[in-house]
Amino acid sequence: MQDDASLLSWVPRLRRYSRALVNNRDDADDLVQDTLERAWAKSNLWGGVADMRAWLFSIMHNLHVDGVRRPRLHTVTMDDDTPEVPVAPTQTDRLAVLDLQAALDLLPVEQKEVLLLVTLEDMAYADVAQALGIPIGTVMSRLSRGRERLRGLMEGRAEPVRLKVVK
Repeated sequence: MQDDASLLSWVPRLRRYSRALVNNRDDADDLVQDTLERAWAKSNLWGGVADMRAWLFSIMHNLHVDGVRRPRLHTVTMDDDTPEVPVAPTQTDRLAVLDLQAALDLLPVEQKEVLLLVTLEDMAYADVAQALGIPIGTVMSRLSRGRERLRGLMEGRAEPVRLKVVK
């Protein structure tokens, strides 16, 4: 049986994934809050949830897709004083992270979601398939294409390398 403490234990991972997914701290925090609100509203289903992580990421995915489809409204940031975890990267490290974020932003959303769930959240392919509601083969192909496209972008290639078809 799941409880509210187990739900809250996933907040750091939800926040990390949402920030990488939407690339905006405020929108990411809104996505996490909406995910938790939806999960809490469906707390009567917790007893049947075998994997809370996959269930929460599935909710987040669906909310994100709905948000992308909806027209965006202009928002005003009310508080920029929220502190970030202090990290002192070298200039080279910071530039590499910015390059990686820019390359991730150029990936199709379907590839980016799978890539982030597998690499950042360390989810198994089956869990990603369950969370996104797609077949495991689709997870593997999106991951392969996403990695290849990301590699090409990081190497400065504009077009992805065409993979050879093996029969």
